[in-house]
Amino acid sequence: MPGVRINKYIAQSGHCSRRKADELISRGEVTLNGRRAELGDTVGEHDSVKVGSKLIKEEAHKVYIAFNKPTGVISTADEYAPQTIYDYVKVPERTFSIGRLDVGSSGLMILTNDGALANVLMHSRGNHEKEYLVRVTNDLTQEFLSAMQRGVVILGTKTKPCHTKKITERDFDIILTEGKNRQIRRMCEKLGNPVLALKRVRIASIRLRDLPIGEWRHLTKEEVTGLLRLI
Repeated sequence: MPGVRINKYIAQSGHCSRRKADELISRGEVTLNGRRAELGDTVGEHDSVKVGSKLIKEEAHKVYIAFNKPTGVISTADEYAPQTIYDYVKVPERTFSIGRLDVGSSGLMILTNDGALANVLMHSRGNHEKEYLVRVTNDLTQEFLSAMQRGVVILGTKTKPCHTKKITERDFDIILTEGKNRQIRRMCEKLGNPVLALKRVRIASIRLRDLPIGEWRHLTKEEVTGLLRLI
């Protein structure tokens, strides 16, 4: 059975991204069968990989979960933080979230132990869509929606072009292909119309649909197949 590149092996475990794995390897923090690992090493079925003293293992049983995060809940795995997503999603496998939602936002989160999928979905260069419903403080104007679509300078760079659609006088739908920190909130604030409520309703092909707030479910076989096509 052919081996897998060591950076991919580490990423598939969910420990970090391939790029971060390369950094760890370059700094000498990764060992392969007790020796210092090198970029380009391959890992076989019976090999042992460690980052520091931590043994890296691929999860044999992959889980894929959709969760409807309530507002006020923190998107973190910190066991000491109050009211996190893991107070709601309780499964025996160690999972991590694909993309975060800030504490004031609600909606769809995907949790998994599939590191390869997570790394693909979390990198903006993959252009995977994320769709949100947004309520703002003031009535919407076409100038505001057009400016959002063209891109807004936040955090020193201009956001990518996106799609917006007016729903009511103060509610609109937006589809992004990137995920800067608090991006939608920053964009709206920059244009003088702060966000009152924000809910994510889709990540790639996975939709929130009628999943009750605070509830979670396993993705269907068809949904998982659709996501895995992205890898």
